Amino acid sequence: MSNNIPLEIQTEIMKRLPVKSLLRFRSVSKSCKSLIDSSDFIKHYIGQQQHLLVRCYDCVAHFEKQPMSIVDDDSLPTQTASVTLPSLVEYPNLIGTSHGLFCFYGPSSGRAVIFNPCIRTTLAFAVPRVTNDRLYRTVIGFGVCRHTTDPKIVKITLTKKSDRHINSPWQVGVFTVSTSTWRSAYSTNLPRNSISIYMNQVVVDGCLYWLASDGLVNECSYLIVSFDLTSEEFREVNLPDSLAQFHGSLALSLYKLRESLAVIKDGVEANKRVYHVWMMQDDSFIKLYTINSSHSPDVSILRVCGFRKTGQPLIELSEAHPGSTSILAAYDPYSKSITNIRNDGNYSSYTVYSYMETLLLL
Repeated sequence: MSNNIPLEIQTEIMKRLPVKSLLRFRSVSKSCKSLIDSSDFIKHYIGQQQHLLVRCYDCVAHFEKQPMSIVDDDSLPTQTASVTLPSLVEYPNLIGTSHGLFCFYGPSSGRAVIFNPCIRTTLAFAVPRVTNDRLYRTVIGFGVCRHTTDPKIVKITLTKKSDRHINSPWQVGVFTVSTSTWRSAYSTNLPRNSISIYMNQVVVDGCLYWLASDGLVNECSYLIVSFDLTSEEFREVNLPDSLAQFHGSLALSLYKLRESLAVIKDGVEANKRVYHVWMMQDDSFIKLYTINSSHSPDVSILRVCGFRKTGQPLIELSEAHPGSTSILAAYDPYSKSITNIRNDGNYSSYTVYSYMETLLLL
């Protein structure tokens, strides 16, 4: 950059550039490389480009197609690139995303893999195994501490539901990348023994969230358990009755909606599948809108897969005729317009993960 521009302004400009440009600038000079590689620059990098990682599973042939990364801006869905997931786990079970990093876990190998898709950096770590997997199960969480930008893996050992009478307390271990060691969580304020959490997690504003149920109240009485990645304290968040007291199979799912936690409840009303979208504000929940699955006579909405940067829901569509084609699309809940994003042919199933560009692990 020009020597007429103060270094502080040059640095602020560079913090807003795409990661791909910064990787090229590292080859320009030693001073550029030193700046970009510095821990302070990496910690405060604020690149605004957001992506959608789209994974597609062929439900007939039983294999995963090549994942794609799609730039989530006004050009959607034109800017795409294929993504090769790390091969260090036997099957890439994605635990969660945080600060642009992905965490995979292989239960049989007992290994967690943290992956930065922008710079293609991978770190692998051993996860201690459960001593008795007949009585206990393990839930793995992942997130980046917002104050230190240190990635953390959380290992929670719980009593299996079928053996709830054992009433065993939670066992919680925390792994930090900066130390490469496992330790106990800072806080000993653990959730009640009767609470069981589900596998899927969401990271919002430095907190991990899991959907949970309380076995002592009712098998279908739901709540949310959170874990602060800085203080490492757990909290129980109550859901409104219309979400907590649901009778039937599990019908709630958690997502990140902009910088808030969203809860989606799917059900059947008037013989039509509907999806109610709720958002958490402080510790309460407000209902935003309802998505009706019958968009047109020829197309129906199978499920909600997540949200775009704009807040638009990402949905999976199915055509009504035999041998129907699955389509990933963006849905505008107010105009009810649909924008197709990806079509992978018959009998496909999509999962979508939103992530920002980051230099962490550089």
